[in-house]
Amino acid sequence: MVIKMQLLEKSIDVDFIEEDLPYEEEILRNAYSVKHWMRYAEHKKNAPGPVLNMLYERALKQLPGSYKLWYNYLKARRKQVKGKCVTDPAFEETNHVFERSLVFMNKMPRIWMDYCSFMVSQCKITKTRNVFDRALRALPITQHNRIWPIYLDFLNKHNIPETAVRVYRRYLKVCPEDAEDYIDYLVSVERLDEAAQQLANIVDNEHFVSKHGKSNHQLWNELCELISKNPDKVHSLNVDAIIRGGLRRYTDQLGHLWNSLADYYVRSGLFDRARDIYEEAIQTVTTVRDFTQVFDAYAQFEELSLSKQMELVASKAKPTEEDDIDVELRLARFEYLMERRLLLLNSVLLRQNPHNVQEWHKRVQLYEGKPHEIINTYTEAVQTVQPRLAVGKLHTLWVEFAKFYETNDQLDDARIVFEKATQVEYVKVEDLATVWCEWAEMEIRQERFEEALKLMHRATVMPKKKVAYHDDSEPVQMRVYKSLKLWSLYADLEESFGTFKSCKAVYDRIIDLKICTPQIIINYGLFLEEHNYFEEAFRAYEKGIALFKWPNVYDIWNTYLTKFLKRYGGTKLERARDLFQQCLENCPPEFAKALYLLYAKLEEEHGLARHAMAVYERATTAVKDEERFDMFNLYIKKVAEIFGLPKTREIYEKAIEDLPESDAREMCCKFAEMETKLGEIDRARAIYAHCSQMCDPRITADFWQAWKDFEVRHGNEDTMREMLRIKRSVQATYNTSINMMAAQMMHQTATQSTVSDLAPGVDSMRLLEAKAAEMAVTKEKPAGVGSNIMFVRGETQGLPEKNKIVNPDEIDIGSDSDEEEEDETEEVKIPVEKQAIPAKLFGGLKKPDESDEETT
Repeated sequence: MVIKMQLLEKSIDVDFIEEDLPYEEEILRNAYSVKHWMRYAEHKKNAPGPVLNMLYERALKQLPGSYKLWYNYLKARRKQVKGKCVTDPAFEETNHVFERSLVFMNKMPRIWMDYCSFMVSQCKITKTRNVFDRALRALPITQHNRIWPIYLDFLNKHNIPETAVRVYRRYLKVCPEDAEDYIDYLVSVERLDEAAQQLANIVDNEHFVSKHGKSNHQLWNELCELISKNPDKVHSLNVDAIIRGGLRRYTDQLGHLWNSLADYYVRSGLFDRARDIYEEAIQTVTTVRDFTQVFDAYAQFEELSLSKQMELVASKAKPTEEDDIDVELRLARFEYLMERRLLLLNSVLLRQNPHNVQEWHKRVQLYEGKPHEIINTYTEAVQTVQPRLAVGKLHTLWVEFAKFYETNDQLDDARIVFEKATQVEYVKVEDLATVWCEWAEMEIRQERFEEALKLMHRATVMPKKKVAYHDDSEPVQMRVYKSLKLWSLYADLEESFGTFKSCKAVYDRIIDLKICTPQIIINYGLFLEEHNYFEEAFRAYEKGIALFKWPNVYDIWNTYLTKFLKRYGGTKLERARDLFQQCLENCPPEFAKALYLLYAKLEEEHGLARHAMAVYERATTAVKDEERFDMFNLYIKKVAEIFGLPKTREIYEKAIEDLPESDAREMCCKFAEMETKLGEIDRARAIYAHCSQMCDPRITADFWQAWKDFEVRHGNEDTMREMLRIKRSVQATYNTSINMMAAQMMHQTATQSTVSDLAPGVDSMRLLEAKAAEMAVTKEKPAGVGSNIMFVRGETQGLPEKNKIVNPDEIDIGSDSDEEEEDETEEVKIPVEKQAIPAKLFGGLKKPDESDEETT
């Protein structure tokens, strides 16, 4: 059933369906309840637009101040116009509804935001701007942040730069931190002058923090790039002053800033001014990176300028003379720039550190062929470099400066330079000494020998106040008199051009100052010997010996003793012995061998043989451990030559006792060979037996082979058996017989194992060990019965008699029975050599029919 109702206000017929009656009755009872009106609106949400609108109008007439009703009504009205053309009257009606709502809701930001967004969608720019402005005026400042994003988005969508600029200026008063967005907008609309101003303002503001995370340095670079690349659009800023301010503040990006300033003048058409900027830049930058950036840009600018001018001249039908001159001028500029590159780079390095001596030398080399420039460079260098800050050797600058004048035959100027160089307060004394020596060498090259001697005398004069050589608190001029370098050159000059007396005085002065070296002492002695002052030379050697200790004194002793023996030979034997005793008293082992041999040679040639042997005996304990074996051999050789072989036995015994095992073994072999030569077979056998105690059969097979050969030649079956017994004993001592250990393991395994060991739970490791031992024994079985030395199996115990293992090669050492010895002799079967005994030994005892050979 449909109920018609006529509204008195507008005379509109509204149809109500039966389902609406409960809601209408509730509204009649509660006309001022927002909840009932909202419940009714929710019920009618799918109704036609006019019906829903009429319902909201009725509700708002009763409750005009309800935010909830207005918000939902406006939301419904916007939904109704969605998808329609913006020229549809429904949009205008909705606008009127928003205007009516603002009469009551003008402090509600959500209503204003919806109204502004709705106006933006209608593309009515002026009306939309007015709505935004009204919203900003109506709302408190704390809620403007909800309006501005929509407002700025609206400005960016439409090409209205003047309006946008004015609005952005107002916005920045509220949010100055968003200045970068304003700058980006200005750049996008090509209003670069104002963009540069804004960028300059935020760069100057120390408290500005970029919301994009840019540093102040990055903002500076953006400003420089903006103003340098757009000189025709930026008029309100002093570009030169801004970039130079950046040069003072940001010294780590000088190359980029200089290039920006030059680029500004290039784009402005002021090419000469740009060239001046480039020249100023390469003369002021202090790093190689900045120099490279500026120089490359400068070279590119000159090359481009030259190519453009050449293209311009080529395009003309008839070039004038001025055009050719201009091209030549630009070409000359470019070539001059490229020629100066190394020199300019050197200037950069010197600006980094003006006290770098090596770079000054490189600068002089770059000016090769330009004497005036070289002189100016040297002058600037010696005036700039401070001695205590110098990197490198400062004195080399003065020396090379003087040599330059010398090369050009300006000796007086060279002497003036050297004179000034000797007055510089160097850090090290050797630097000043080098200057004096170079000055003297220059005089020698000019054959002014007397002048060179005078210079050395002047340099080595002792100051009035005696100072220590290493006292850094005193200037080097006060300490140079103790420079060994100066005195060495002085002594050489005196030897070459001075007198004997003056040269001797120089050497004595060096010794008195206690600055001499072993070589100086040796040179002094040789100088005296050349003039036949032998005793003076020996006294000089003795002075040197008193000054130095081992090992520095070795060369002096060696020279002294050699010269003394050469001079006197055996005429002053006691004096020579005293010298050797004094020399060898504290001689270290590494220098002892040569001196002992020299001493022994003296005794052999001019002294007593027993004294020589005593020297050799001392030498065997005084030399290094590595040389003792050789010294013992030499000692034995000398004793054998003088006293015969029997006298060497004591030496052999001492050597065997003192030497380490490796050398003692070799000495034993030599001792045994000597006894064998003397026919002392028992002695030799005893020596072999003694030596065997230090010979592991595993690593000294040569010794055992030598003993075996000895027994084959000189022994019998008993001695061979004894040798084998000793070998087994030594082998057991060193515990090197793996086969014996394996046999013992197998024996223990066989005696201790039971039937339970073969059960499934048997220890697998024990089985593996037993198997390995059995394999080792099998592998080491003798290859044949004929071998002389075979493995002797250990006695097996704990087994029945029938199961005992019988070793056919077993030797019963403890048995004395003749029969057992005969059996063993048959088993060993060692061949014994037979030698013929001369018949003269028998005299008349031998019958003629007896055999001429006798078994030994």
